[in-house]
Amino acid sequence: MSTYLIKDARILGGDAQDVLIRDGLIAGIGAGLAAEDATVVEAAGQILLPGLVDLHTHLREPGREDAETVATGANAAALGGFTAVHAMANTDPVADTAGTVEQVWRLGQESGRCDVHPVGAVTVGLAGKRLAELGAMADSAARVRVFSDDGKCVDDAVIMRRALEYVKAFDGVVAQHAQEPRLTEGAQMNEGTVSGELGLRGWPAVAEESIIARDVLLTAHVGSRLHVCHVSTAGSVEILRWAKSKGWNVTAEVTPHHLLLTDELVRSYDPVYKVNPPLRTAADVAALREALADGTIDAVATDHAPHPGEDKDCEWAVAAMGMLGLETALSIVQETMVDTGLLDWAGVADRMSTRPADIGRLDGHGRPIAVGEPANLVLVDPGARRTVEPSELASRSRNTPYAGLVLPGRVVATFLRGVPTVIDGKLA
Repeated sequence: MSTYLIKDARILGGDAQDVLIRDGLIAGIGAGLAAEDATVVEAAGQILLPGLVDLHTHLREPGREDAETVATGANAAALGGFTAVHAMANTDPVADTAGTVEQVWRLGQESGRCDVHPVGAVTVGLAGKRLAELGAMADSAARVRVFSDDGKCVDDAVIMRRALEYVKAFDGVVAQHAQEPRLTEGAQMNEGTVSGELGLRGWPAVAEESIIARDVLLTAHVGSRLHVCHVSTAGSVEILRWAKSKGWNVTAEVTPHHLLLTDELVRSYDPVYKVNPPLRTAADVAALREALADGTIDAVATDHAPHPGEDKDCEWAVAAMGMLGLETALSIVQETMVDTGLLDWAGVADRMSTRPADIGRLDGHGRPIAVGEPANLVLVDPGARRTVEPSELASRSRNTPYAGLVLPGRVVATFLRGVPTVIDGKLA
């Protein structure tokens, strides 16, 4: 392995120090470090964070390689500063067997850009009728610990209870897509003033909140672990805050787009803003930011959802739901949380690396930047400004809601176990 010396980096936003990387580990931290065999990376006061961890990524392979592959998604992840991502199970075939999750895991190994951890389906075919092979997926080479029917809700309370009980055997977690299906039939956007004015069928906040309320109670009853995907409403925040006050083992994530965008954007009828759960109100956005700041929401997760052009370049009613997120997530968090004073860079490291790695039970990720620790790192220039250009993204798809926006921050370098996957903002 090569040796790298990062000069004058501000670890978690602190004072500038040098960081020596050798044999995949952090070999030294301090002022004035030197190593004759080292490749020098001049940080010049840029921010050094532990490599980011995404709990919620759609890599589309197998089945929809026209939208994304594990390789292209891993490239996008590395450019976004991620060293590990969790690949959701709603592929074709569904990742509901040991064989399928091992296929995704091996594709991630081959990419070499970031660690890809498959998420196993909770139910066979995401149909919500019977449990998938949770134990076999946990024991497979992929060592699955996160299980989700994301894209669909495990709406049957008995099935959800059984899943929560089952994953206790191997310290797994059920990640719930909280959406009561009967309350959201045909829904096109957030239910509220804007949906009424536009004449689009609304998706009420209670459709999310009622499932979360049920599931935190089930989790407490069986003594298991629950993770709530893409929290989007102020009411959901209050339920989570209450559940955590009880000491229940409940965690939650918020997406970058729900920290920034609101349902007012739907007035354009541009399908790039169609997403599941939908963009909510400015009051919801404010509540989500506050909850991420105070720790009620544990993590930022991208819900990176690539779609080919034909699934988005169409009328709103038939357009697919989802947005790209891997390459812009850190910039959105800087804009909404750091530049507003709600989080410092240590807080960003906690919400985008430490806590997600703990929730996913990942070894070697989300670790402190300290001597002897794995060199999974991202170097960020917070003073940079960039205009989002969809054609320049590494993803195979182009459905970013930030096209043309000027965003703060730039990932300068990403290291995966001491190997640079990104240098000077480009794939190594």
